[in-house]
Amino acid sequence: MIVRIWHGWTRPENAAAYENLLKTEVFKSIASKGIAGYRKIELARRDLANEVEFVTMMRFASLDDVKQFVGEDYEQAYVPPAARRLLERFDRRAQHYEIREAIDYASNVA
Repeated sequence: MIVRIWHGWTRPENAAAYENLLKTEVFKSIASKGIAGYRKIELARRDLANEVEFVTMMRFASLDDVKQFVGEDYEQAYVPPAARRLLERFDRRAQHYEIREAIDYASNVA
C-alpha cells in the first residue's frame, strides 16, 4: 500500500471555500477516474495564526496506480485550476511512502 501526502495552504477567509471544493468536486473527480488501486483519501486541516494548512493523504495499492492517477512523473501535484485560485501556496511535489504496518485499534476493541 502506498500513501501519497500533499500539503496546501489558504488564507483563513478562503479555507471554508477550499475545503468545500475538495469535498464536493475534487475528491469526486478523483474517484470518477476509476483507478482500480485507488483506495481512499483523507483530509486534515490545521488552523494557524495567519493561514490554514490542508493535508491530503491518498492511499493506492501500488505506485503503478499512482501513475495512473497523475502520470509517469507521479510526484507531481494534482491541483485543479479552481483549487489553485483558493490556495496561497502548495507543494509542487507529493511525497509517497510505502505502508509497512497498519493497525486499527478500534476494530480490536471487544
